[in-house]
Amino acid sequence: SILTNKYAEGYPDKRYYGGCQYIDIFEKKAIEYACLLFNCKYANVQPHSGSSANMAVYRALLNPGDKVLGMSLSQGGHLTHGSKVSFSGIDYEIIGYELDSKTEQLDYKKIEEQAIKEKPKMIIAGSSAYSKEIDFKKFRDIADKCGAYLMVDMAHIAGLIAAGYHNSPVMYADVITSTTHKTLRGPRGGLILTNNEEIITKINKVVFPGIQGGPLMHVIAAKAQCFYEALQPEFKDYIKSVVSNAKVMSEEFAKNDIKVVSGGTDTHLMLIDVKSSFGLTGKVAEKTLDDILITVNKNSIPFDSESPRVTSGLRIGSPAMTTRGLKKEEFVQITNIIIKALKNHENKKILRECKKEVLNLTNKFPIKNIK
Repeated sequence: SILTNKYAEGYPDKRYYGGCQYIDIFEKKAIEYACLLFNCKYANVQPHSGSSANMAVYRALLNPGDKVLGMSLSQGGHLTHGSKVSFSGIDYEIIGYELDSKTEQLDYKKIEEQAIKEKPKMIIAGSSAYSKEIDFKKFRDIADKCGAYLMVDMAHIAGLIAAGYHNSPVMYADVITSTTHKTLRGPRGGLILTNNEEIITKINKVVFPGIQGGPLMHVIAAKAQCFYEALQPEFKDYIKSVVSNAKVMSEEFAKNDIKVVSGGTDTHLMLIDVKSSFGLTGKVAEKTLDDILITVNKNSIPFDSESPRVTSGLRIGSPAMTTRGLKKEEFVQITNIIIKALKNHENKKILRECKKEVLNLTNKFPIKNIK
């Protein structure tokens, strides 16, 4: 896009560069559509990523050393929710909450006990590898009991929330962050939402000039298009298929005695325990599937004994395959290809057969407009 060539430091109608009258139209539309899509009052569409959106919230609402309660990375949280190698874990005092060891699901009572004991200034609800629906009202109640801000990171489930297939955090959270790709199917980028005028004023100052300079206007224009498309009825149909396809896949794994973490999925993704199911590490399983042209990522599972570079699990999602047009029947087929490949990860003949099945599927469901 030619918009990549235009500097536009500042915000609509308050730029530090001339010639931004058309740029302002794109950004205003992106803000308008984002607020309409998620039913909120204020939006900042300039963050370059979900991580920079999260950083902006930390900087806007907290002081260095303030206490934050977030899901531990090893339990399904994100680096920016308090990992020791992230700015969040370096600049702030992080308390991690864990899943219930039996159900591998959020234990709201235990999280409440932690919050009341630790009195964090901010609580983060959200994850990068958790497959069950999150109860944002319960998190709001917990935050109120300890006087904390509630930040919701909906990066993975934003599309589901927009389409009504996951409860919305808008009426509960003080501030919400997201990416604009993943289930929203837009460009790689970040987004911040709030209904609080004081908070958006602080956030706007942190995003620019605090942590970013010129916004990426070609990306912001794409965000506007993304939000517009997500407002259309067809997007709801798409997300309905995303969720149902993931559920079919999860159920097919379970039928074949493959352990699905947290007992299944309510969303677009799932974790499978390949160590207990196949005797493989996530690293080996990822490479095995990569060799037959199935891309997944190795992922830690709750209470994992393996390192993050090795892991005991795989994270698998349905959105990309759903976008290509695959239906429930094909998701069952793919699940069984994965199972066959991992059960026979050293059998080259069977792996060649699996690869051929994958190629037949990709030929049947090509990526549109790519030859």
